[in-house]
Amino acid sequence: MKETNPLRPLSPYAVSKVAQDMMGWQYFYCHDLRIIRTRAFNHSGPRRGDVFVESNFARQVVEIEMGLAPPLLKVGNLEAKRDFTDVRDIVRAYWLAVTRAKPGEVYNIAYGKSYPIQHVLDMLLAQARVPIKVEVDPARLRPSDVLILEGDASKFREATGWAPTIPFETTLRDILEYWRARLAASTTLA
Repeated sequence: MKETNPLRPLSPYAVSKVAQDMMGWQYFYCHDLRIIRTRAFNHSGPRRGDVFVESNFARQVVEIEMGLAPPLLKVGNLEAKRDFTDVRDIVRAYWLAVTRAKPGEVYNIAYGKSYPIQHVLDMLLAQARVPIKVEVDPARLRPSDVLILEGDASKFREATGWAPTIPFETTLRDILEYWRARLAASTTLA
């Protein structure tokens, strides 16, 4: 997906992002404010809330490892593909946007490679310390779900020299370790 692709939001959250993007452009155009619009694709890392798929899976894995939940991980649509970038790379990208990008422009920030959610799950299960079964939970299926979200960040890379440096496998390992530490600490305090 390039910056020139039409914006077709499929959720209220996506609509809010499009509105913010247009508001930024409006303030740049009408008020000459130094606004740089970024469209960061999925980004994740340690401390990511468990409402997000990769962190939710990691938390479930750890709860099962610790005996806090039965060995059954609940999932939604595993066929969707998402382009994940480590949040530490995203923060660096935002700094470069502020210091090197052209005001008024819009830039995609993305790794440029999408993973099926099934692959994300498989990578986390491969690091699990106990056997885990998987079950699709109909309550976790979205009424509208984009099948593939993969960003083309070539415009941003050309403008700033940015490139992601943290592999997604490292991000997932760090998320899993975060949940292991957090849940261990919370059960110790309880």
